[in-house]
Amino acid sequence: MTEVLFYHLTESTLGEALPSLLEKSIGRGWKAVVQSASEERRDSLDVALWTYRDDSFLAHAVDGTEHDPENPILLTVTTANGNGAQIRFLVDNAEPPDLSTYERAVFMFDGHDDDQLQRARASWKDLRQKGHTVTYWQQTPERRWERKA
Repeated sequence: MTEVLFYHLTESTLGEALPSLLEKSIGRGWKAVVQSASEERRDSLDVALWTYRDDSFLAHAVDGTEHDPENPILLTVTTANGNGAQIRFLVDNAEPPDLSTYERAVFMFDGHDDDQLQRARASWKDLRQKGHTVTYWQQTPERRWERKA
């Protein structure tokens, strides 16, 4: 079964938190796909991954080209896995595909958005019932991740 992690953003924005998690995934030798619920969010993440740090960027692409399989990170609004990713990030209440083909799935949700909180809780219950290993991580005031469940 897929390992599913829920990341509860309380201290930083998605654009601030996502790059470091993607760096860790790429460091493991994994490809990643980031699924957004809207093209606007996908496009803002596209810009953020090129500019999040002055001395670095994360090589990535928006999906839908012939070069999708070659990219370490794909940004999408669909359920496709065009680069054969081992890890899928779901943001802004994106509707997950079948997660059984991934080693890991990461749901990132804004702790200041009641709709995202409710959807994350519903996804947690659903995925546990389906037999996935699920863990819940919350940010500390220092912006570190602390496992809560």
